[in-house]
Amino acid sequence: MLKQQLNTPLGPMTAMSDGLALNGLWFVDQKYYGSTLPRLTLLEQRPIFTKVQAWLDAYFAGKKPTVDFAVQPAGTPFRQAVWDQLRRIPYGEVTTYGTLATVVGDQVGHFVSAQAIGGAVGHNPISLVIPCHRVVAGGGELTGYAGGLARKQALLRLEGQLKTNEDHVILPETP
Repeated sequence: MLKQQLNTPLGPMTAMSDGLALNGLWFVDQKYYGSTLPRLTLLEQRPIFTKVQAWLDAYFAGKKPTVDFAVQPAGTPFRQAVWDQLRRIPYGEVTTYGTLATVVGDQVGHFVSAQAIGGAVGHNPISLVIPCHRVVAGGGELTGYAGGLARKQALLRLEGQLKTNEDHVILPETP
């Protein structure tokens, strides 16, 4: 595995790749940092890292960049199902842990708790690209971001969900 440090306005991130796909992206001080990073990891520049840095630059410039590189997080089938749903949350929108629990439960064919979803969301190994920051509590409260609440607030402000340092978002009405 290969790794490279990338820069963002919210602090440095470590990217991990097998040389072809992005396998990890963490803020260097976040919870579960490098949870899927093997012990023997080489620091090396590769085209995948250039693409990820360009994506990060565009994202933090307020654009809605397209992920034009392969993304392959390592995790259990359950976590993969949750991360797949995270990738479906559009830029500038949020969902709740409870809503994800219902969707994933329907997908896997059994009840899934919001707490189980929270565990999978918290262990997302590819921050920002797999947008776990777009998940909030049932009342819109900002909770559960491994990169820290201040970063979650900044990311949601960037995407237009927060106007100031609020601690909750206004959820859309459900029919």
